[in-house]
Formats: sequence, C-alpha cells, structure tokens
Amino acid sequence: MKTALHPFYEKLALTLIAVFLTIFFLIMGKTIFMPLVFALFFSILLYPLARFFETKMHLGRFISSLLPVLVLLTCIIAFVFFLTSEIINFSQDFPELKKRLYEIFDNLQHWISREFHVNTRQQQDYLNKSASSIVATAANSISSFFISFASFAIWIIFIFFYTFFMIFYRKLLYKFILYLFDARHSQNVHDVVNESRRMIYSYISGLLIEMLIVSIATCIIFTAMGIKYAILLGVIAAVLNIIPYIGIYTATSLIMLVTFANSSGTKALWVAFALLILHFIDANILMPRIVGSRVKMNAFITIIAVIVGEYVWGIAGMFLFIPITGIFKIISERVDGLKPWATLIGTEEKEVSHIPNKKS
Repeated sequence: MKTALHPFYEKLALTLIAVFLTIFFLIMGKTIFMPLVFALFFSILLYPLARFFETKMHLGRFISSLLPVLVLLTCIIAFVFFLTSEIINFSQDFPELKKRLYEIFDNLQHWISREFHVNTRQQQDYLNKSASSIVATAANSISSFFISFASFAIWIIFIFFYTFFMIFYRKLLYKFILYLFDARHSQNVHDVVNESRRMIYSYISGLLIEMLIVSIATCIIFTAMGIKYAILLGVIAAVLNIIPYIGIYTATSLIMLVTFANSSGTKALWVAFALLILHFIDANILMPRIVGSRVKMNAFITIIAVIVGEYVWGIAGMFLFIPITGIFKIISERVDGLKPWATLIGTEEKEVSHIPNKKS
C-alpha cells in the first residue's frame, strides 16, 4: 500500500493551521494550562528530593510527596519576606526620593524650555492633560487590582496542589504517556520523557543557581560602589536577569533611574557599565557552565520563544516557553516528519570529519 504524498502547499497550510490552533487554545486556556505547566516544572525540580524521602528515608508516598512542596513553599515565603522588608526600608526614603525627582524634573523642564523653546506653562498643560487620563484609568483599575491579586493567590495555591499530585501520581502519569502510543514506540517515548525531565531539571536548577550567584555578585559590587539600596537593587537585577535578552536592559534602566535620583548621573552610568560587564560574564561563562547544554537552542529561536511566550502567557510565558520549546525539539529529533524543526531550533555543531584508516 503506497503512502499518499501531500504537496508542499498542503503541508504548509496544515502546519500553519496547527500552529494557529495551538496558540489559540493556549491563550484561551491560560488559566488552566499555565498552572499545570508551572506545576509540572516544579514537580520535576522536586522529584529528586521526593525520591530521597521515599527511598532513603523510607517515608510513605504521601509524606514524601508533601514534604518537597512544603520545602519549596517555605523558600518562596522566606524570599518574599526578605524582599518585602527591603521594599519597606526603601519606602521610608520615599519623601527624599520624591524631592530629588522633583529637582531633576524641574531641571529637565528648564532644559527643554531653553533648547526647544517650549515654555514651562505649555509643558505643564501637556502633562496635566496626560496625567488626568492616567489618573482616570488608574481609578477604574483599583478594584480590578484587588480582584487580580485574589485570583493570583488562588492560582498559586492551585499550583502547589497540582505539584503535589503530580509527584504523588508520577508513576500513573508516566504509564498514561506510554499507553498513548503504540508498544513498538515505548523505548522512544521513554527516552523523550527522561531527556525532557533532565533538560527541565537542569534548566530550572541552573537558573536558580545562576540567579543566586549573580545576586551575590551584584550586591557586593553595588555595596562597594556605595549605591543606596544595594541589596534590593542587586536582587532585582538578578531576578530580572533570568529573562533572556530583555531582563538585563529592564533592570539596568530601573537601577540607573533609582541611582540617578539618589546620587548623580556619573554613578548611574557606572552602575550601567557594571551591570553590562556582569551580564557579559554571566552570558558567556556562567550560563553555559551552570545551566548547561541541556536546552540546545540557537539565539534566534530563543528570542522568538520569549516573544511568543510573552504574547501567549505574559511575563510567565517568557520563562516557560524556553523549556517548552526545548521539549518540542527533543520530540522533533525522534519523529521523522518533525526533524527539520529540530534542525531549525538547534545550534550549529561542529562537523567531525571521519577519515578512514589506510591499510598498510
């Protein structure tokens, strides 16, 4: 029996339809899929700890699955408490910071008036019109903020419940994945699952270690430079730095603004220079060695994954879509019809020429 060959335009149309429907369902099912993906990644990260409790400590499956979730929850609460205390310390200097920003704004107004011949009154009228619309929008969104905060808290609770159940029922989920495919593909499915698990674990644990190292280094540098709020700004820089290609520039702009408002423009430039140098070291030395080569994706596809992730799931999608794309690459490497996609996503590897040995 001959297999029907589909023309190129038909394959292209089917591919585009599949991509469109996938993105559509991911957007429409955001509240369902995104917590499940977070829980999946957390469960993979906590799996070694759960296995340790179950096999080495000889605890029951329930306790072994619950303890890692509680450990993760404790770490997150401790981090939030630390960040909140730093923000409270930062807020105590708001009056002084506000006064400094007013001075900077006043100097900027005089510069615009002198260089562009737009007097202060005209600038003030324009700002008042813009501010009125912003205030009206902000007033309408205050109630929605509290609703969103409550929804976010419930969403976090569900993530931890999902994580617990994924660890507890991990063997059942694994069998389910195996039974989805024909028995002759069991070895390939087993390899895909294991390689995906190793890739996700390496990626997430590597990011956490990298964030810790960058945070410590940034705090030390800022403290040595005499930057105010060095600890808070260092942690913010490290957290934003894990967003590929975008986070470092966002962190640099924010920290430059705070530093400029508290000291001088020269120190703000030195802060930007220090952050960019640290990012260069991180991207070329720390990232390849700590995160490892599990996610073998070229920079072009990585940027696309970040942009698509932000479009589909917001800021959370910028983190999640990189390992998701990595999983798709692992699957594509083992499916003949998807191997061109694996080539597109992957990196260029050096070809090794095999020269046959000549018989003497």
